[in-house]
Amino acid sequence: MRVTVLAVGRLKDGPERELVARYLDRARAGGRTLGLTGFESVELPESRAARPADRKAEEAAALRARAGDATLVALDERGASLPSDAFAERLGRRRDEGCRALAFVIGGADGLDPALVAQAAETLSFGRMTLPHQLVRIVVAEQLYRATTILSGHPYHRA
Repeated sequence: MRVTVLAVGRLKDGPERELVARYLDRARAGGRTLGLTGFESVELPESRAARPADRKAEEAAALRARAGDATLVALDERGASLPSDAFAERLGRRRDEGCRALAFVIGGADGLDPALVAQAAETLSFGRMTLPHQLVRIVVAEQLYRATTILSGHPYHRA
């Protein structure tokens, strides 16, 4: 199963970009034997529309187009909050059920369009606080790496 992180907005060069790359590299290496591939981060430009609803709609269209036929997982503070082992279990279950591609989508400054959230197979949260997209990318990259270690029995995750 191919795993992608799709995010609206650009990370500047620096520690945030380095952390995302480090965790996704680790996930890529650990995922090979688990039937998990990709683990890439794709940045999409922020909309320049004047109204927030229009910006979210334009960004959602770009996210959908880039995701293609991937199953969407929306990352939103109103989503379900899972412990890491449950996150790993869901990732493994999707793979085992034949999901070919999974895309974790992160909205821009205005968040995700409600229509895109409704289309997603699942909506997850990393807490009820609003987080900047830079931090969400780091957290999802680390959790994807952690999931590969949980699924492979590696001692990185200490429950």
